[in-house]
Amino acid sequence: MTLITTFLGKGGTGRTTTAIAVAKKLSRLGSRVLIVGQDPTLGFILGAPLTQTATEIESNLLAVQLSTTTLLEGGWEKIKELEAKYLRSPTLKNIYGQELGVFPGMDEILTLNALREYSQSRQYDVILYDGAGNLNSLRMLGVPEIGSWYWRRFQQVLKGSEVVQTLAPFLGPIAGAVLNVSGGFEQLSQDPQNPEILLNEGVQALNNPNRFAAYLVTNADPLSILMAKSLWGGAQQIGLTVKGVFLNSKGENQDIRTEFEPLSVTTLPHYSDNNWEGLIDSIPDIRGVQAVPEPLKIDLPARQVKLFLPGFDKKEVKLTQYGPEITIEAGDQRRNISLPAPLSGQPVKGAKFQNSYLIISF
Repeated sequence: MTLITTFLGKGGTGRTTTAIAVAKKLSRLGSRVLIVGQDPTLGFILGAPLTQTATEIESNLLAVQLSTTTLLEGGWEKIKELEAKYLRSPTLKNIYGQELGVFPGMDEILTLNALREYSQSRQYDVILYDGAGNLNSLRMLGVPEIGSWYWRRFQQVLKGSEVVQTLAPFLGPIAGAVLNVSGGFEQLSQDPQNPEILLNEGVQALNNPNRFAAYLVTNADPLSILMAKSLWGGAQQIGLTVKGVFLNSKGENQDIRTEFEPLSVTTLPHYSDNNWEGLIDSIPDIRGVQAVPEPLKIDLPARQVKLFLPGFDKKEVKLTQYGPEITIEAGDQRRNISLPAPLSGQPVKGAKFQNSYLIISF
């Protein structure tokens, strides 16, 4: 199983340097490591020009710099293959990926899919993603959760539509006439490339700390600490487990450690002149299981849903309920939670904050 790990924090706190040090540490411990970046800074610090093709940096360690245009071209060819597979009269065959421009938001979707493909290749034990490390990164990682909600909710809306119910007897024959499959929509729903299947797989991966995790990176600057804590809370909102904190600061600072309890805080020595040894020696083995708060707990006997939301208080959180789902709005993010059968449809009786957990009772 491949572990994907990313690093969150304010710009200038040493995220890229920390990611490289972690990569070097794990490769020396015998893991096959791929470090994925989108900024030329990664190749500059590594001292190697990076391309879309993975470049070997040292034993067990490879690095790649993603190119959105290249990813777009490859993705477009796959779309055309799927169209040719299912439609009797493909219409996209004369449009080429090299012609396409990059719309805002494409970078995030294409990067997320690239991480999925690298993971599924089973060539690597650990993939370290050195992205923007900010709220945009969290929005990118939250795409499966949000996309799954949109897919599920609009399916429900369409199923309840009188128009769809009226046309339902004709949809099968129409699908058979238009598509190159005899099973119509039924066969399409079983395709591994079906959006619903892909989105659900993404949600499961992101919510599993053994498959996807994050570390906060900060220094002693109050603004950096504030940003790290905000990103910590935002990560919980998308179900991403934060396993610890890397502190680029001179000496120990107990006040900073208190800010991030109960996470472990690893103080890193100053890096300079391409001298990695001290930095590598201070890096812990992130492959192990850390005892950290789960982003979401559902306690059926107590009839409670518990969300770990560090950095927020009750005044900053908005809770709404729609049928079998509850929506948590904290900061700039929303999370939709599908309630299990014993709680589905039950009204919320109360909510409180306790030890950084939002506890919702039914």
